[in-house]
Amino acid sequence: MAVHVGTSGWQYRDWSGVLYPPGRPQRLWLEEYARNFSTVELNNAFYRLPAADTFAQWRTRTPPGFVMAVKASRFLTHVKRLREPAEPVRRLMEHAAPLGDRLGPVLLQLPPTLRADPAALDACLACFPRTVRVAVEPRHESWWTADVRSVLVDRGAALCWADRRSRPVTPLWRTADWGYVRFHEGRAHPSPRYGRTALRSWADRIVDTWPAEAEVFAYFNNDPGGAAVANARSFRRLTAAPDGG
Repeated sequence: MAVHVGTSGWQYRDWSGVLYPPGRPQRLWLEEYARNFSTVELNNAFYRLPAADTFAQWRTRTPPGFVMAVKASRFLTHVKRLREPAEPVRRLMEHAAPLGDRLGPVLLQLPPTLRADPAALDACLACFPRTVRVAVEPRHESWWTADVRSVLVDRGAALCWADRRSRPVTPLWRTADWGYVRFHEGRAHPSPRYGRTALRSWADRIVDTWPAEAEVFAYFNNDPGGAAVANARSFRRLTAAPDGG
């Protein structure tokens, strides 16, 4: 099983001296990040969609095999609330297209106040090219229904497994032949790190859920103090194949 482990973003000033050598210019942080991890979740696209030229530059600055997951714009998920999705989805895919083979899954993180709307979700997922993997992270409990699960399965979209305070905050549904996991906040010291027991539990869940040929993407969003860096490194070791692959 290929478990791709990284962090949600890479441009955090307090990572200087943790992931980035002291004095390393911020303009070179992506290259340094890519020497340490094989994937990253681009979460700043949620706030402002980068230009196509920026995506093209990121492709040239990362090595072959590097994967960049893209968090969809809040215009689609929080302003439009999945309504009228065709134009924002088209714009997102046009901007991200220059990533080429570096483009990984697209994440739709829904607002916590958005109640379940299986029809709107289905219409939104239908706008994405079939070749693009889409993960969905609902945050209102009304989404945990058979109808919603059916939409995800039918569209081949992954329910994003989310953790907060070292506990799952989503059902552990397998809705696609690939997976997506996000770690928001652990309970270990120093906060907001995850402890080894919590990480081992998540590694076991992944292994128990997906077959050996599956791909799973896991990102740590607990960035303060470099917690995400330390946890991502630990989780990569826990989920590595026995042969190191």
